[in-house]
Amino acid sequence: MTTSRPAGDPRAPQSEHLVLDGVLTAEQAAQTVAGILAVQREDGAVPWFRGHHLDPWDHVEAAMALDTAGEHEAAERAYLWLARHQLDDGSWYAAYADGDPDDVTDRGRETNFVAYIAVGVWHHYLATGDDTFLDRMWPAVCAAVEFVLELQQPGGQIGWRRDDDGTPATDALLTGSSSVHHALRCALAIAEQREEPQPDWELAVGALRHAVRRHPERFLDKDRYSMDWYYPVLGGALTGAEARERIDEGWERFVVPGLGVRCVVPNPWVTGGESAELALALWATGESDRALEVLQSIQHLRDPESGLYWTGYVFDDDAIWPRELTTWTAGSLLLAVAALGGHEPTCAVFGGEQLPKGMDPDCCPDA
Repeated sequence: MTTSRPAGDPRAPQSEHLVLDGVLTAEQAAQTVAGILAVQREDGAVPWFRGHHLDPWDHVEAAMALDTAGEHEAAERAYLWLARHQLDDGSWYAAYADGDPDDVTDRGRETNFVAYIAVGVWHHYLATGDDTFLDRMWPAVCAAVEFVLELQQPGGQIGWRRDDDGTPATDALLTGSSSVHHALRCALAIAEQREEPQPDWELAVGALRHAVRRHPERFLDKDRYSMDWYYPVLGGALTGAEARERIDEGWERFVVPGLGVRCVVPNPWVTGGESAELALALWATGESDRALEVLQSIQHLRDPESGLYWTGYVFDDDAIWPRELTTWTAGSLLLAVAALGGHEPTCAVFGGEQLPKGMDPDCCPDA
């Protein structure tokens, strides 16, 4: 492993950024990280929990959370698992039983799952400055991006999946495309670091951002889901006043004061992952106080024995449901806390100001 670092190396020597009033003490943060590490397999795979499946997106989120805590070797093993098991077309299957690469439970290949490796790889590089790692992962990132862009539609949106028989889905999901937008910008950052220009990617990310900002009709209607509400902000397609207006428009619809964020309206079910991601989106818009309140509101989901977090809570029934302590819920919370705590790699990846924007298309110009 090399020790060269990007200019202005942002690494903090310790993990004070994971301590947040009313959310995590230092001891609780260490326990949560240990909970994720306890689920990780020796080969680097991070399933939702042992005995459940691994999906590539949540696997990356857990790896990113490990990097916030300085567990760089464990995070690297997670990324190398992806490099070893990437399919010939640049993708990964949607689900692997307990992270076993030979036991595939969903043979579809989802574009936002595939693209997210770029976010994780860039985050890891910013956290470690490891040029050898970046060189090793570059072919996997390139292949993943090319797979995803094969499903980009003429309007800029990204078809959400390719079936096992090769049939591409032309329908696009706003949440998935917003996540892909974020991933493409991180892929461009990697390309810039390597001094390997990717003009096709620049055009693709610009067209995708325009579709998210200006053409809701190009996406399937999933307006009931909170992720469709905040993901255009979290994925960096909406910024500034546009982002704040979108958050304000959906606040009363999705946020349950003192409990968290509904996964889907009108169901009386708040979920930890959506709540932590909303907090991260709020931080990105400069709303750190509201982000803190959201994170504080979901501490009822914390399991004191493992340090992990329950997926959700049905408040009409006063019931934890499902009874699953998921690595991705804990991972999303650690990433949100790290951003609020000023962890510079996490801030750089989710703040977006340092990420390339690509090229905007000549379509529907802003007034």
